[in-house]
Order: sequence, then C-alpha cells, then structure tokens
Amino acid sequence: MNWDSALTLCRDLQRGSVSAVEVMAETYRRIDSVNGKLNALVNLLEVEEAMALAEAADRVPVAERGPLHGLPMANKDAVQVAGFPTTWGFVPWADNVASEDDAFAARMRAAGAIFIGRTNMPEFGLGSHTFNALFGTTLNPYALDKTAGGSSGGAAVALASDMLALADGSDMGGSLRNPASFCNVVGFRPSVGRMPNSRGFGWFGRLATTGPMARTVADTTLLFSVQAGPDPYDPLTLPESGEVFLDALTPPADLKDWRVALSVDLNGLPVDPEVQGIVRSCADTFADLGARVAEAAPDLSGAMDVFQVQRAAGLATLSQSLDHTHPGWREHAKDTALWNMDQGLALSADDILRSELMRTQIYARVVDFFTEHDVLLLPAAQVPPFDATLDWVREINGTAMATYIDWMTVCCAVTVTGCPAISVPGGFTKDGLPVGLQIVGKPRGDLTLLKAAHAFEQATRHYLSKPEISATS
Repeated sequence: MNWDSALTLCRDLQRGSVSAVEVMAETYRRIDSVNGKLNALVNLLEVEEAMALAEAADRVPVAERGPLHGLPMANKDAVQVAGFPTTWGFVPWADNVASEDDAFAARMRAAGAIFIGRTNMPEFGLGSHTFNALFGTTLNPYALDKTAGGSSGGAAVALASDMLALADGSDMGGSLRNPASFCNVVGFRPSVGRMPNSRGFGWFGRLATTGPMARTVADTTLLFSVQAGPDPYDPLTLPESGEVFLDALTPPADLKDWRVALSVDLNGLPVDPEVQGIVRSCADTFADLGARVAEAAPDLSGAMDVFQVQRAAGLATLSQSLDHTHPGWREHAKDTALWNMDQGLALSADDILRSELMRTQIYARVVDFFTEHDVLLLPAAQVPPFDATLDWVREINGTAMATYIDWMTVCCAVTVTGCPAISVPGGFTKDGLPVGLQIVGKPRGDLTLLKAAHAFEQATRHYLSKPEISATS
C-alpha cells in the first residue's frame, strides 16, 4: 500500500489491487499506536464494526466503485454524519447522534468513503487551538507540548501523524489554514459557494465554508474534486463540477511571468520574525520558478471589524437557540465563547448592515488588486505553534492582542474577501516547528490557486519532513 499518496491509495482501492480490509486493518493499527498520545480522533467505531464495513466495501464490483471507495475517514466533529454524535466539543451535545448525513458528508459517502469516527475540535469551533471539556486537548505531533491549531486540529494531526490519508475540515477565520500551518499539512479554504452549505445564512454574512485537508496538494485536490460542485439549495452556489479541479494536478504549472504579490505582515500586522523569514524564503522559491514577485498587499482596512461583527452576529443566534434547547448551557461553555456570543447579542441592526456595506467595499478593492496580481503570499499564522497550555495568544512581538481572535487576523481578514486561500507547508523554525505559507487566489480562482500551490509544493517538498510521533516511525 502506498500510504504516502492518498491519490495512489484511492486508485488502488478503486481498482481492487488493494483491499479495503487491508487498509482498514492498517488504519486501526496506526490509530492504536499514536492516537492515545495525540488525541486527534474521537468517537471511533469499534474495530469489528469498521472491519465489517470494509468487508462490505470489498464486495462492491470494481465498475461501481467511486473515487474514495473503501478509504477510512473520520469527519470533523462539526459535520453531521449518520450514526455518529455531532458534539462540536460541547459537553451538552455529547449524545447528539445524527440520523442522516449532511450534504457535505453525503458526497464523501457517495464516493465510497468509510466513516469510522470524528476528528477533535475546539468547543463550537471557536479559537485556533483544539481543546474542549468533552474530549480534552489535541497535541502537535512535531512537539507534544505545542498546540495543533484549530479548529480543524484533530484532522491536521491525524494527517500529519499518518493515521488518516485524507480529512475534512471547515474554516471561518482560519480553521483549515491555521492547523495545516501548525502541522505541516495542506488546508484549503475554497471560495464560498464551492461546497454544499448546510449551516443556514444562505446569503448574508457568509464567513464559513467546509473544505479538504491532506498531506499534499495533489491529495487535497482529489478530495476537493469529490466535495465541490453545485448545490441547488445554496443561493451562492458556483456552477463548476468538482472534477474540473483535477486539472490542477498534471503537470505542475509553469509559473513563468506569473505576477506574485508578497506581504509578510499584511500591511503591518505583528508577525513573528521567524515566520516572516520563512514566508520570504517561500517567495524566493516562486521567483526561482520564474514568477515576478513584488511586495504588495490589498487594502483590507476594516476587514477585521467586519469579521468580528459578522462572526458575533452568527454566534448570537446560537446563543438564543441554546437558551431554548439547553437551559443552563452557559455553565458548560468556555469564557471566550460566552464573550463572543454576548458581543453578538449586543449588536444593533445598523452594526450588522454597516458591516455588510464595508465588506462590499473591501471586495471591490480586492478585485482591483487582483487585476495586477495572480496570487498573494502571506503567513498562514502570525506565530509558530505555541504552548498547548495557553488558551490563546496574548501578544506578538510585544503587541497585545485585544481579543482571542486577533492573533489570527492574517486569516480572518482574507476570509472577509471571499477569496480562496490555501496553507501549504512552507518550512520550519530553528526549533523544528512547522510554518505554513498562505496563498490567496483571485475571487473564484480556486483552480489557478491549486496550480500555484502544487508547483510550489513540488519545488520545496516540505511535506516529506515527518513529525517525531508518527504511526510509521
């Protein structure tokens, strides 16, 4: 079995040259060897039940097998999957077992994936550090005293430690990009409208989207080709089928004369010096590949205010719902979640409408910026992985962070633009901690973005550097 390439492994399963039973047995061996130390996977099926699903998959005729046939997957604990609890890391939802798949999970199941459990996440998906009172803290395999990031931290760790070949996640303010950066894997936030939308807010204040994660851009693109595509129930859906994005894979794009913008601090954000240096070296790689690199960044002033208002407004509806369904729920929620929800409850209609007007102005500035540039290079996180005992980053380079969200402004501000963005392994600090490169594409420019990421990855191959704790070490 070629576990280093999910693309190859999936093709072997689809053709029958590798059996689902073999892959499932190896998956559980790997999980048993490292998950107890890392705490990435939760609510796992018993091995006997998982093996029975694999045996059933092996009985499916080759002609009827989908692109993920027989592949074990554990979905993020925010994705509704039939038969599994969807807890969001929140104690009162521990037994919230779903009766059916949401549209996102249904696409992966239809492609043949076998769901075996969940990946851990912070409570309600809030904060780029994966810990909660229900399952505990997920640890970084590159350094067990460091955070894995979040909110898709369990997914990133399961990939980095070779427990899973593919994983899914979601991203509001960096929840695919941040843990990918901290764990040396790939996290892709697609354009809003690429993925099926199961979370309400069809038009207004769309900040969050689901998306794929994997160890390489090629593997990420494979999963994206399954997940993406029009959704008739989404008013902002985009028309391209998922399969068109497979064009990103062969051959690696010729970046000669591409116009690449570089900003190591997105117009003055505090960013760790080592992170800045690594992002500059990534830009040198693009220059070596023939791209024309220039320091430039779009004017995203006001973007963080928009993000804070629209995020809080959405959380206010969650707070009101919990008041009805789970009286006394507040005693279980962490302080940052309560603060954020209360910020939303205090908003006026004028606050919310002004945020949407400002977001439209920001989008217009971004459109103008990308008439002169093909992609934008940024840090995927403003700091390297930090101590796992901290709940959030309080200061960077001596600059205090006003809220638990501000240290991720480099991702949150990009979210507001609606542009697709990806975190790709960019290098390592002197202490061996991963640092991701965030590449931002033009509005709806997902295919071009994947091509740029793939070319960079093939030139650098940072994904080959495995962590200290891995199921294959």
